[in-house]
Amino acid sequence: MQKGCKKGTGRFLHLRYNAMRLANPYKLTTTQKGDEMPRQPRRLSKSGMYHIVFRGVSHCHLFEEQEDFTKLLELLSKVKEELSLKVYAYCFLDNHCHLLIEEESPGLIITAMRKLLSTYAFWFNRKYLRSGTLISNRYKSECVEDESYLLALIRYIHQNPYAAGIVDKLEAYRYSSYKDYVKNHRSLVDTGFVLGMFSTDRAEALIQFIAFHNDTEKRDYSLSDKTRKPEGQIHQEICSALGSLKPSDVCGLPKQERDTVLATLRKSGLTIKQIERATGISQAIIARSVSKAR
Repeated sequence: MQKGCKKGTGRFLHLRYNAMRLANPYKLTTTQKGDEMPRQPRRLSKSGMYHIVFRGVSHCHLFEEQEDFTKLLELLSKVKEELSLKVYAYCFLDNHCHLLIEEESPGLIITAMRKLLSTYAFWFNRKYLRSGTLISNRYKSECVEDESYLLALIRYIHQNPYAAGIVDKLEAYRYSSYKDYVKNHRSLVDTGFVLGMFSTDRAEALIQFIAFHNDTEKRDYSLSDKTRKPEGQIHQEICSALGSLKPSDVCGLPKQERDTVLATLRKSGLTIKQIERATGISQAIIARSVSKAR
């Protein structure tokens, strides 16, 4: 479900959209012949800023190797330039991604995410000879209209890999925007705006930015109601059990070999749901494979 906008009166607000509200950009979706059900419209942010979260279908992995992460970054950079977006933070993990984006005009975020996700899904499926949906349902978005929420959200996004047990230092994670801030990399991230909220002097702003990130963000901005075992830990366990085999390769194995692998993963202590998220194989098939092996 779409969550409501975070509201406040922070000094960063660009309330330039008050007289520019768009009509519902979603068409009616036909569920049965003669019946139409309106799709829940997305809320449009008064500041133009959104926290975006998208996940792999059935929580399957969106990335299998470094090239995949790099490709999504390239596509994000291209969409940013085409649509004049501003990117303030990002973090790509194995099966989900966080973005903090500002649009130039109301509703542009819809076009941006459609371009980004459809292009990446097509590229990923072609690369791995895969068919079907890659991204789970609609991406989730939440309006960012308060300065304190903005800063807490950026910290939360950057601390995701640490919280998942993937790294022990924020700057060690390659696929988040934290390094773009602290190492002053030229990248797609618009670091000046956020650093300017700490100090007009960049050196002092960076000191305060790092200190701010050294405090753990205790609030959950995952846009999900569920708490799961850290994905980094799950991925490590699956890779350890599979050896040289990639999780995405399991579904393409001969049935007998596939069933043996699935049963082995289950015996290793992984749940059927965790195996489904990693391999893309349905819970029903996994359950049957485990049953046959008994």
